[in-house]
Amino acid sequence: MKANYSLEWLQNKVNNNESVKYLFFWGHTKSKNQEVGNFCFSQWFESDFEVDGITFKSTEHWMMAQKAKLFNDTEIYDQIINCNKPGEAKALGRKVRNFDESLWKQHRYEIVTKGNIYKFTQNPALGQYLLSTQSRVLVEASPVDTIWGIGLTKDSESANDVNSWRGLNLLGFALMETRDFINEIGFDIEKVKKALSESVTK
Repeated sequence: MKANYSLEWLQNKVNNNESVKYLFFWGHTKSKNQEVGNFCFSQWFESDFEVDGITFKSTEHWMMAQKAKLFNDTEIYDQIINCNKPGEAKALGRKVRNFDESLWKQHRYEIVTKGNIYKFTQNPALGQYLLSTQSRVLVEASPVDTIWGIGLTKDSESANDVNSWRGLNLLGFALMETRDFINEIGFDIEKVKKALSESVTK
């Protein structure tokens, strides 16, 4: 699966004076009387989706399960898919044996993008909300995450200056890849599976 978005891509747009609109998100707690909102973009937002007969409770569960699978740790994999909360999945993911950082870096973005494609296509209300963001640049304004987020809060003076971000914003970009995928393929489960299987061979 080809990566279309990155920090370098965004910096080039901004440095070429192209117009950019940001949409910041962080956290997975629902707002009062709000069925869907920016909170659904979080990896920790609980929304079931199924892949190859296995139900994942969140994209955090998916990411950590795929991490275990990548390093052939079947014991931790089984524990992850059977645990209840995203925090438990994250803690288990840290216990994956034979972990190799360089190999994980090669695969993590595609893994998270695929997980979000499954999540947002199998939960159409969430998918439609993602589509409603149109062409905005999605930004995880996490002050504590410099890989999946920008290492800053949305209220930080530097949040609107991509050249001052402290993180890679990989989750924001993965969500934008997901948005493009849904715009092209739609929500039909069989079409989604076919498109994802074909992307592996490219």
